[in-house]
Amino acid sequence: MKEAYELIAALERLRDSNDRARLSSLRRGLGQPPGAVLEASRVVEHLLDEDDPPWTEDTLYIIGSLFAFHPLPYTGDRWHNMGDHFRALYPEGEDPPPNVERRFLASLSSEPDDLPDMLRQAISLLKSKSVPVNWLQLFEDVRQWLDRRSEGADKRQEIRLRWSRRFWRLPSRKTSSDSQNQN
Repeated sequence: MKEAYELIAALERLRDSNDRARLSSLRRGLGQPPGAVLEASRVVEHLLDEDDPPWTEDTLYIIGSLFAFHPLPYTGDRWHNMGDHFRALYPEGEDPPPNVERRFLASLSSEPDDLPDMLRQAISLLKSKSVPVNWLQLFEDVRQWLDRRSEGADKRQEIRLRWSRRFWRLPSRKTSSDSQNQN
């Protein structure tokens, strides 16, 4: 079974080698159910191992097409998630614009069957503003979101909370008195 970082690294190699044919094949999967586009299958199935669970396969179909659509390299914090990406759509210190907040709330309320369409809309918005995506974290989040085993609902709730914290919670601000108290 392949790890998320191996699968994202394989997508990055496609981008870095400017493999237009394979990236184009992956993009054709946008908005389609995982595995519905045969051209995308020839790329995705080549990257998977036989023992990968179905939710990993579905995740790679979804993330692969989104990555090919918005392959901007990500160089930010390893732990940034979709909450951080949506937060990057408005100036720090301001309230989120209603359209961004609505889109973010729609993302949070998505169920596994709605997730591919929601992510396509979210990534389209991020692409329009040139906001890079932490594909590794998104892959791990989506894989857990799509896990339909009994613990899957709990995992979805944990991801929703992590995204919410990063979107709405204000960053801590250290004052000069705080730094003096630490010494």
